[in-house]
Amino acid sequence: MSTARGGFSSRMGFILAAAGSAVGLGNIWGFPTQTASNGGAAFVLVYLVLAFCLAYPAFMAELLIGRYGQANAVTSMEKISRSLWQKRFAFVVGFGGIVCVVLILSFYGILAGKMMSYAIEPVTSLLGLNDASSWLISQSVVRNLIFTALFMVLTIAIIRRGVEDGIEKWSKRLMPMLIGLLILLIIYVFTLEGAKEGFAAYLNPDISRVFEPDLLISALGQAFFSLSLGTSVMVIYGSYISKSENLVTLGAQVTLIDVSIAFLAGLLIIPSMYVAQAQGVAIFSDDGSLISGPNLVFDVLPTLFTGMGAIGLFVAFGFFVLMSIAALTSSISMLEGPVSFVVERHNVERKKATTFIGFGIFILSALIILNFDVLFGLVISLSTVYGQPLIAMLCCVFVGWIWQRSGVLEEIKQGNDSAEHSLFWKVWPWYTKFVCPSAIAIVFFHSL
Repeated sequence: MSTARGGFSSRMGFILAAAGSAVGLGNIWGFPTQTASNGGAAFVLVYLVLAFCLAYPAFMAELLIGRYGQANAVTSMEKISRSLWQKRFAFVVGFGGIVCVVLILSFYGILAGKMMSYAIEPVTSLLGLNDASSWLISQSVVRNLIFTALFMVLTIAIIRRGVEDGIEKWSKRLMPMLIGLLILLIIYVFTLEGAKEGFAAYLNPDISRVFEPDLLISALGQAFFSLSLGTSVMVIYGSYISKSENLVTLGAQVTLIDVSIAFLAGLLIIPSMYVAQAQGVAIFSDDGSLISGPNLVFDVLPTLFTGMGAIGLFVAFGFFVLMSIAALTSSISMLEGPVSFVVERHNVERKKATTFIGFGIFILSALIILNFDVLFGLVISLSTVYGQPLIAMLCCVFVGWIWQRSGVLEEIKQGNDSAEHSLFWKVWPWYTKFVCPSAIAIVFFHSL
């Protein structure tokens, strides 16, 4: 599968890398938090529907653009364009995705660094280093700067090695570890008091809530964030796929893995909350809303682990290592977007481009850390609530209205000769042209 610019060496390599990009803190941290804040199983049901009805078609659009262009997001979209205005539109959309992913990685690195510090804390506790343990889990500028920098160094080190030796190799190592740890933790939590109530809350939907506007907006944003849509990531990953691969089945497999792991994460986090509640930890306020919100994993779960006694240190270590791995599989895909743009458009050597861009994103993270109360929530909203759905919508517009239908079919038929007669081809083109942009736009403007 490799080309001169690099590529995935196998189908499994792509699936694990793309799933690794999709499976990150958005699934294991964001999804359960959103679920707990938006009616439990009702949110899960809406998320599953939107993931396959809106996110998957948009996901396929980005993969097709990338494989056709065999280049970074901007160049790939420009290759589809036929007129000057279309090329300018292509640049805006492609570069907008790169800006979006840079903003996401800037706050993502802070969260991931925090996960790493929480993963080290059980080790220092076992060694009796109480002062170090206290520092590792306390909110401080110095700790955030150190661990954000450490996380970015890991990300840079992998991307400097390229596609096959960096992204693919580490995705193959990290993804099985992530899934294994997740399943082991679910099995353990299931044995604890209160877990069964958590499973019931997670799996029994209140159908009356599924049409609530806030729930729909949250579920759509979560579906797009977890699949890395609107960020140029899937366009660049698509460009590394062999022309002989069946994109329709590949895209479906990645979507299924992503949704499955998000669902598994909920099976871990939501019952864990109820276990914590059984141990006397308050997790809901009087109106039924989640007390901790986005800080769920840093507030409620450590209290749960402490209540487990000595074994809690090992469970805490396993959990936060899991979170750190999930973060790393996503961050390497995010950094690849701007790196591929600089390498291909400006002829900069990969290692140099990776180092400078990674350092630049860390500087942006440092600015957020130093102005945390003002910038952290703002950057999250700009990138995930507004940027991602908007860019993903424009990608659908690009494929549906600018890319000639015959050209789209020709690209899909690469690796799938019978695509023209498939149910996918009968539904997807008009669905991407009309339904996806309209639905995303409605939800987007409602969120404003």
